Amino acid sequence: MADVLAEHRIQMPAPAARAGMSTAPEKLLNRFVHLVALVERFGNALGTLAFTWATVVLLGGYPAELRRKDDFWFTITIVFLEAARMFSRNNNLDYRLFFRSRGSFKSLSWNAMILVLCFSNVLVCILIWNKYATIQIPALPLAVLAISPSLFPGAARLLICNLLCRAMSLWSPVVAVLLLGPSVPYSFDEDFNIHKLSFKNSIAKLTMYLILFVVVLLATISRLQFPGIMKLVDLTLGSRIIYWRRVILNLCMLAAVAMFVFTFEGVGWIVILILKLCGLVVIVSFGNLQIPAAVLRIVLALVRLKAQSYYGHDEHVDKKILGDKTNLVPSLNIFYGMVLGQGILYIVACILDVFSCILLRCLARGARFRGPRAVEYVNLYYAYAFEKCMEGAVFARKKISLIAFAMDSLKSDSPKMQLYGLHMLHIFLKNEPLKTKAISKLATSTKTVTVLFNMLGWTSEGDANIRSFAAKVIAELAGSLRVVSVPGAMQLIASLLDTVHQQKIKDPLLDIGSLEAEQDTLIQQVAMDEQRTPMLKWLKQMAVYCLVPREEPSNMDGQNSCTLRCWKQITKCWHIPEEEPSTDQDLLPVLGMLILDTLASFDIENCIEINRSTGLISKIIDFTSNRTDMTNISEIDQALLKGSSLKLLRRLASTQGKFGVTLRQEISEHPFLLSNLAAILEDSGSSQELRELTTEILRNISMDANTRDEIGKIRVIISRLMHAFLNREAASSTYSDKLRKSAGQALAVLAMDSVNNCLVMLAEPGYVFIKELAFMIHGDMYRYVAASLLRSMCMHAQPKFNNSELKEFSHILREVLEGIMDAEGAELEVLAGLSSQICHAIPGDFERELEHGQIKERFINRLVCALNSNMTPTAHCPGIRRVIVEHAIHIMECNPSYTDCFNKCWMMEALLRVEHTPSRAEKYRFFLGDAGLMEHSVPLSALVARAKELMGREWRQGISSVTVT
Repeated sequence: MADVLAEHRIQMPAPAARAGMSTAPEKLLNRFVHLVALVERFGNALGTLAFTWATVVLLGGYPAELRRKDDFWFTITIVFLEAARMFSRNNNLDYRLFFRSRGSFKSLSWNAMILVLCFSNVLVCILIWNKYATIQIPALPLAVLAISPSLFPGAARLLICNLLCRAMSLWSPVVAVLLLGPSVPYSFDEDFNIHKLSFKNSIAKLTMYLILFVVVLLATISRLQFPGIMKLVDLTLGSRIIYWRRVILNLCMLAAVAMFVFTFEGVGWIVILILKLCGLVVIVSFGNLQIPAAVLRIVLALVRLKAQSYYGHDEHVDKKILGDKTNLVPSLNIFYGMVLGQGILYIVACILDVFSCILLRCLARGARFRGPRAVEYVNLYYAYAFEKCMEGAVFARKKISLIAFAMDSLKSDSPKMQLYGLHMLHIFLKNEPLKTKAISKLATSTKTVTVLFNMLGWTSEGDANIRSFAAKVIAELAGSLRVVSVPGAMQLIASLLDTVHQQKIKDPLLDIGSLEAEQDTLIQQVAMDEQRTPMLKWLKQMAVYCLVPREEPSNMDGQNSCTLRCWKQITKCWHIPEEEPSTDQDLLPVLGMLILDTLASFDIENCIEINRSTGLISKIIDFTSNRTDMTNISEIDQALLKGSSLKLLRRLASTQGKFGVTLRQEISEHPFLLSNLAAILEDSGSSQELRELTTEILRNISMDANTRDEIGKIRVIISRLMHAFLNREAASSTYSDKLRKSAGQALAVLAMDSVNNCLVMLAEPGYVFIKELAFMIHGDMYRYVAASLLRSMCMHAQPKFNNSELKEFSHILREVLEGIMDAEGAELEVLAGLSSQICHAIPGDFERELEHGQIKERFINRLVCALNSNMTPTAHCPGIRRVIVEHAIHIMECNPSYTDCFNKCWMMEALLRVEHTPSRAEKYRFFLGDAGLMEHSVPLSALVARAKELMGREWRQGISSVTVT
């Protein structure tokens, strides 16, 4: 019987995570961060000590002795510099922008190079203007103002919006060439004097400039989003324009730099100009003030330490009569030494930070981050680890990991950081080496789990990605969760099932409509119409066309350039895989049902919570129908939702224990469940997977007697189950072994203790049911399912059998008897039950088979031995003693002479042992967990009494003869 209901899979343990970098990809980076942070913290310590030394010892002890020309102002400068650093340390944002080693250098982008060119052109234009105009313009402040966005990129990002940044990136090459225009008719001699060129001397230079300007302008226009321009560009060059546009713009910027350099005459000025440009490039590459401040500290300290002229330039000072100046020299040397050490440590920390990019790329690959956000993830983690190392004790062990960073990101107030944290957790839970560690940390953090569940209830449009990734993370984590500890968890999960929009079908007898709602809708429509005026729409569209560049793919795999292929080979080790595209599994209702399925598989308490949630089971069952009221998903998604709901129902219907009985009853009482399942089986377009799930659900809910009767009244279900089970095309792609077996199991359960269902199966047109089942007994892989069906049919539908059907039972009798001789456990129970019913239905054929086959004594001895060896009933086969006793009764009723054979095999002693060891488990046909299902109508004690009655006289006669002897 257990084979009939077998559905549980043995889950093999996951392979152990590999040690080393696979389980902790951030380990090497953490060590590097500890080193950089340690160097900076030592620098901070020296700076704090120097600040204290300057304020207490120097300014407090020697305020009048410090020379005002140098030491006093040097000390004041360093004190104010340290005060600014110490003050900003209390504010992480200020400290990151100005005095942190992390990010002190930034990569010099092409936009920064264009900015340098613009700066140089502005400077030249100001010089020309100052010579030929009456109003003088200060060149240096304007130059600093022009380059300030690059000097302070963090502050610039706070002040400049994203749209403006994209517009600047789009039009910056054109602006750089335009700023070059005023210097075209002029030249600078070696003495830096400005000369205006004649038209004849400047015509070649002007022509080159015009060509350069036109080319840059055309290349920029080709990036605009005007439909006509986009169509023209695609028709002419297609996708190759992406590569050639970049090449053309790069060459044009190099030409602009060349024109700017050759505006100056003489090699000396060119060298000086190049040096200035290089210095400007270095300045632009500063990410904050850490490097300039460190350089200032080193310069100030070295100047004074090298001079050592603390008393002035008089070398004949009598040091024996210094008075209050006795310790001035060592005090200043100590102070400048600490400042020098601080500056050196900061420089070392900043240089070390430059090499972090190597470890960050390795971390991105080790953690299996994908897509353009991979670099951002590792950069954020680096900043997170650096902040952690800068806090607390210097040598205290810090528990820093990628998983902890992702969990902390969930608690952030920034939706962007929350989304990043969810995305990283999802990646970790998909990465087998990190999955176990991530699950253990998440499952033990009640606060984090509560935050994840609360995110499921974020229904605003801006939180759609957060909600989706939170559902994905919980789906992976659900196999280790008990949701009882999370308040309102089931309601939040159920909200995922409500994301499918439904058409509101009005009932003319119940719905009266709402006048207020109609008025509100009208007001909103009017408001929207006012906002969508033609002029406003035109201005917004033009702003997009002129300021937002056309999106271009980040990869260049489609190009056939040899340069690109070479570059790809060079950077292969740095390549970060592309992000996996989203799948249909990203649908929120599908994720919701996946979460419920995993929760139900993990713990029975989760099933109880699912059942307690009001209306949740009804929502799940609703998705099993062919719904036409879902407006925001496609037919493919509807099929996916149907499959997900069926998987969840299968899991719930297979719940073990007493609660499983209650849950199956709750499911089967839904008014539309059976009709929905019948429609799936009847629909020729239903996939094989949907049919498999449907048959398994029918098998599980058929354990209830009332449900069995109700299913029997739906003829289409019986018909489709029989078609699936008896179909001979099992080897084809239409029907799988799993579908045939589950359909047969469902039929076997439906036939148990149900006369009506057996008659319906027997009367199904198009099949010779008994013959088909008898064929399966002969070595077929479904022989035990067929044997259970034949037993039920022989028990409940025998009066309807014709002669040919009775002969089929005779033909399989030898096969069944031989199977009993070798079978054990549940297989023995099924075959013995079938043999018992054949003996009862056609006793003459049974007796003839025993006599002609000369297996009577061996067969009866096998039954008695099987009875003795199964004195302790098990949940695997609780009815084995019952079927053997019942079989013995039918054999003795078939031919009373067989009683003697049972006596010789000590059957009476076995019956007495059965009588003395009753078990409640034998009242049921089978078990799911600790719950017995389908109780027998005749108790085992009554069968034992009948068997003792049949063989009592022979047994008493045997005892009497032994006593006389």
